Amino acid sequence: MKRFDVCVLGAGVVGQSLALSLARQGFQVALVSQPANASRVDVRAYALNAASVALLKSLKVWDALPPHAATPVYDMHIEGDAPSGLLEFSAWQQRFGELAWIVDAPVLEQSMAAAVRYAPHVTLVAERVEASLTALCEGKASATREALGVTWDRHDYGHTAIAARLSGDVPHANTARQWFRQPDVLALLPFDAPQPGHSHALVWSMPEARAQDLMALDGAAFEQLLQEATGGACGALHLTSERAAWPLMLARARSWCGPGWVLLGDAAHVVHPLAGQGLNLGLADVAALADVISQREAWRELGDARLLRRYERQRQAPTIAMGQLTDGLLRLFSHEQPALRELRNRGMTLVNHLPPLKRWLASRALGS
Repeated sequence: MKRFDVCVLGAGVVGQSLALSLARQGFQVALVSQPANASRVDVRAYALNAASVALLKSLKVWDALPPHAATPVYDMHIEGDAPSGLLEFSAWQQRFGELAWIVDAPVLEQSMAAAVRYAPHVTLVAERVEASLTALCEGKASATREALGVTWDRHDYGHTAIAARLSGDVPHANTARQWFRQPDVLALLPFDAPQPGHSHALVWSMPEARAQDLMALDGAAFEQLLQEATGGACGALHLTSERAAWPLMLARARSWCGPGWVLLGDAAHVVHPLAGQGLNLGLADVAALADVISQREAWRELGDARLLRRYERQRQAPTIAMGQLTDGLLRLFSHEQPALRELRNRGMTLVNHLPPLKRWLASRALGS
């Protein structure tokens, strides 16, 4: 029987990235892969920062993506729920090549799967196998994490995210737009499929009951509500895909590692998608764990608990900070008091007029 150094549970982007990263160090990696649900249409899009793109480039995945699958964001336009609330970012003004990349989720996963198939030290397996280290990348509903008895601190927002693909009759100009309109948060992300220069990825979060009502609407009625919510900023918008919806939460595992096991990605932490940082946090986990393992003492086993705690200490603080930031923003824009409403919107505009602060915020979002 083949001996494995690492067994990775979960073959999403985080799991595949970890398998490729550790295989590059010469470890024998078993990647537990289950058949995909072919009946489900995947309309997700990822907003990736510079650090995530750098990792994917190092794994020879990024440059293999077709041109339509990754769209650069050069500008961001964020509106509050009052005329006084406005915040804008420009890659040119911040002296960045781009602020982010909007990536087609299923195409990225297909590209990563192809890289895994050709990786000499990665073996696809149907179930968990014995290894020195087991990496849990199974997502927020990780059954293995539960079996280990790890406490999962979870706060359900009572909100649902609706995602879809759209086309508009006005060019997106590589601009990401976001509206904080109590109690909704709506984002239109520039996309180049199916119509280059005119497509968008939609992420619209709102209270669960309202989301159910919108999901029950026919396409024309949904498009009309979307038109009203965006004020026509992107022209006439039309659905080019089915709609998908999922519940939103803030969650974190109290322990991220133990003897012979470690958590990464959504199995360790979940944040609100309003900042688009979910996958970026997971890929930062991958980069950190791979670095910790590459620098371990020669005598130390991969599953050594002290070694794995180095990774936990490195990643917990920034992840907790991002969770608090997204949670705080959501709570700030959930209050209806007129005084607080005016304060939060004027605060956005104040930040908009402070270039050093804007550059610092942009650099944090880019992972630099």
